[in-house]
Amino acid sequence: MAFKQSLDEIDPDTAEAIDLERERQESTLGMIASENHVSNAVLEAQGSVLTNKYAEGYPGNRYYGGCQHVDTVEELAIERATELFGADHVNVQPHSGTQANMGVYFSVLNPGDKILSLSLSHGGHLSHGHNVNFSGQLYDVEQYEVDPETGYIDYDELENHAREFEPDLIVSGSSAYPREFEYERIGDIADSIDAHHLADIAHVTGLIAAGVHRSPVEHAEFVTGSTHKTIRAGRGGIIMCEEEFADDIDSAVFPGAQGGPLMHNVAGKAAGFAEANTDEFADYAEQMVANAKTLADVFNDRGLSLVSGGTDKHLVLVDLRKSYPDITGKEAEELLSDVGIIVNKNTVPGETRSPMVTSGIRVGSPALTTRGFEKGEIEIVADQMVDVLDNPEDEDVHSRVASTVERLCEEFPIYG
Repeated sequence: MAFKQSLDEIDPDTAEAIDLERERQESTLGMIASENHVSNAVLEAQGSVLTNKYAEGYPGNRYYGGCQHVDTVEELAIERATELFGADHVNVQPHSGTQANMGVYFSVLNPGDKILSLSLSHGGHLSHGHNVNFSGQLYDVEQYEVDPETGYIDYDELENHAREFEPDLIVSGSSAYPREFEYERIGDIADSIDAHHLADIAHVTGLIAAGVHRSPVEHAEFVTGSTHKTIRAGRGGIIMCEEEFADDIDSAVFPGAQGGPLMHNVAGKAAGFAEANTDEFADYAEQMVANAKTLADVFNDRGLSLVSGGTDKHLVLVDLRKSYPDITGKEAEELLSDVGIIVNKNTVPGETRSPMVTSGIRVGSPALTTRGFEKGEIEIVADQMVDVLDNPEDEDVHSRVASTVERLCEEFPIYG
């Protein structure tokens, strides 16, 4: 009976692809800042029978029967997120960080309203108003930038921009800005011009939950995030808001932007939030930041140019133009991938190349920290990366680095 057959019996091609992906993760060093490895508990939750259940609506107020147990799961996720972040109201149904942002926009903005956000090439995100994204197509968007000399956001300039543009919403948040945001300052600017403040913490959700990064909850009416980067709660999104916006947010998510929630993903969030509320996770978050700082130290010592000179969180942004003017971000990504080190090409401030080529690479510490890497191992990896970039055509160097990567992967398995 096909219904009771295993995956490798009913669909060996898909089973093989999954096995190969697991092997790829185990045999390479994942250093993409937006990726991590979830625990066995989260994998179990997300692969559970909850994938079978429709649960349109919210706990205690569903459009379907038989929701008593998924109600419990969603309530657990909400309660744990509320405790972790200290928010008035939490919605755990968004399928992604982008859809979490959509929920906020739909709750307080009308088409044509104004958004002020960080430029994509300066570290911002597509969902903050880029013209290829719904946010840039529905709203009137202008963007602030980092100071070209320091790599830091110039908050005086941001304030001047806000007063001239008069946005309805200011977004603080990024995908490749290596420094902490001054959430209180942005909140004050928003208040002074009667604008809303949305803090998108997609990249630092886990750091904030662990208390190793400042929190925007007291300084923004809305806080959005994803749950699979630094908090290890499986793929998905989350919205937190002040109580006065709770009904508007819930209505904007369902039925406004989504149908039924993915209850197996909500279960993953519940399990991941439980893990995040432990001393072990707090230690993990501290190590994640320490590892990123170690990356920055080695890169600086080896002569690489870093945007803002370093990092406050879990990622560094390398500007290749000074050290390697003939190597694009795409080429650097491919060179490192060939030896088993996985990073992503990334635009940098003042970018002149296309987003598919770029002049930089983004390097993150979440996944290696999950594997158990500490300062010594991170120093080895960082040195190996620079060796490859210094010697892009030296096969002997590449072979040596590949062997080092293989050894480290064997010493620090993920699920082994």
